[in-house]
Amino acid sequence: MTTQQARLDDTALDQLFLNARTHNAWLDKPVADDVLQQLYALTRMAPTAANSQPVRIVFVKSREAKERLKPALSPGNVDKTMNAPVTAIIAYDTEFYEKLPQLFPARDMKSGIASRPPEVREKMAYMNSSLQGGYFILAARALGLDCGPMAGFDNALVDAAFFPDGKWRSNFLVNLGYGDAEKLFPRNPRLDFSEACRIE
Repeated sequence: MTTQQARLDDTALDQLFLNARTHNAWLDKPVADDVLQQLYALTRMAPTAANSQPVRIVFVKSREAKERLKPALSPGNVDKTMNAPVTAIIAYDTEFYEKLPQLFPARDMKSGIASRPPEVREKMAYMNSSLQGGYFILAARALGLDCGPMAGFDNALVDAAFFPDGKWRSNFLVNLGYGDAEKLFPRNPRLDFSEACRIE
């Protein structure tokens, strides 16, 4: 028997959406490894096509790893990324279907997906890792972290530095930590329902 889920209270909605902001400046406060483990544990539970879970995440935390990432960053993203306690590389596994016997044991999903053209598999991996990246941001906010997602970087340089075997590929980056609210920019407008949606 299923029951209707209760609506989250306003405090939760504020933390996840209404008061949550994209941060560019960070407090000098580290993010513990166990928090990053909790973050992935939440992210993996949300839905993906055929439970494929193609997202792969590298938490760039050490100074040495940050220096490897730095050459790939657009100039405007260097300082905020180098100062963030952690930068997550949201990537995807181009061979994600190899895990399907583990992830979808009820049916043989692997054979059908593995036989598709490479560009179809790539699109599936990219789209679902993007979806998981959205879950990742909400999970981070639920754990009390602030996020600074961004696309201002050279994917090829990131992939060469962190995924030299070519199996994983970068999608986007998310800076993580505890944001400095005093350095937030004014919030930009959002589109109204009538501008962005239709009910048919």
